[in-house]
Amino acid sequence: MDEYEIYEIECKKIRKENRKLLNSFRIYLGSKKLSKKTVDKHVSNIDFYINEFLLYEEPLKAKEGINDLDHFLGYWFIRKAMWASVISIKENITSLKHFYTYMHAIDEIELEELKTMKEEIKESKDEWLETIRKYDDPDTDFEDIW
Repeated sequence: MDEYEIYEIECKKIRKENRKLLNSFRIYLGSKKLSKKTVDKHVSNIDFYINEFLLYEEPLKAKEGINDLDHFLGYWFIRKAMWASVISIKENITSLKHFYTYMHAIDEIELEELKTMKEEIKESKDEWLETIRKYDDPDTDFEDIW
């Protein structure tokens, strides 16, 4: 087997795990008395994060993604998601907070990891939002963004 075949096999295995994880995340969100529309939005955002972004370059499990928010929200999402906007970044931040809080609740991540992630969001959010604003401005030179 070549590297790509190994990568594909690993991604398939992770996607199967992710289906179960997303189903249980949906139930968790439902228990929080969120509307169906809100639950669907969070699940969709997390599905994109764990099944597209985390598998894009190498197969990473959802719990490993807690350390990749800056790359995702400050660069990859802006470049790869046609719907990237200030609003969608804010929505993804909320979804990721819910998701990794859930991951802590099921003992997949440590409390310290969750706290570190939330601190990173607090410190980087304004920069991510400014980056998408610049990216969407036709007068901005991309070299000035990254």
